[in-house]
Amino acid sequence: MLHRVAEAALARLAASLILFLMSLMPALAGDRAELNVLGYSKDYRYFAFEEFGEFDGSGGNYAHIYVVDLSADSWVPGTPFSTEQNGDTDDVIPSLAAIRAKTMSLAAPMLQDLKIEVPATTLVLLGDGVAKADGKTMTTAFPSCCGSADTDETAALTLTLSMFPSKSAVECPVEEAFGYTLSATFADGTSGELHKDGDTLPKSRRCPQDYRLYAVVAPFEQFRPRVAIISSYPFGFEGVDRRFLAVPIDMPDADR
Repeated sequence: MLHRVAEAALARLAASLILFLMSLMPALAGDRAELNVLGYSKDYRYFAFEEFGEFDGSGGNYAHIYVVDLSADSWVPGTPFSTEQNGDTDDVIPSLAAIRAKTMSLAAPMLQDLKIEVPATTLVLLGDGVAKADGKTMTTAFPSCCGSADTDETAALTLTLSMFPSKSAVECPVEEAFGYTLSATFADGTSGELHKDGDTLPKSRRCPQDYRLYAVVAPFEQFRPRVAIISSYPFGFEGVDRRFLAVPIDMPDADR
């Protein structure tokens, strides 16, 4: 009798543990896109980057290539280039490498036409393993010759990111979506607003729950125009995902 009672108690405990773990899954799920900066055009007007990863939930892989017109702060018409293969299909799921290669082949004609061939220099990066960083402020300067830690403080820049409730252009599975404002303070003491979302977010943004500063990049050995890379966290199939946005900071002929 005691043996059967113990078995029943263990069964209830196991069931409770399974339910508890299942309740944690939405918080632990969600996919985190990775970033590949493709570079700038020769005239520094255009900037291209790739985000790629594996879908949460059903699995499958995706890759998106964005080409940004920095002078207009907008996507070049015809972009992004996207390849997505969800895992909820009976077809064989292509590997992430195959998905990325296909997307690159779609983007190649435009990248060639716009002469996007200048590599990017990473001025500052908030990696995913940096502990206790809120991602709302970021300070950078230009590297200078020749020591390991030499920087040119005359080009110092501080970025500040803030969030506010906004309206999503799509139906959200959560109550709120958020927009963001990105401001800059330059070395000469002047400051300005680089970006502020409107009352309704772009449809491509889905239902963002957070934003973080991820990086600042610049053209190789040119250092202008700098571009801020923002991590956007839209609510996805099983939790919060990570995607990327690019915001121009300045142009090559800027006085700052």
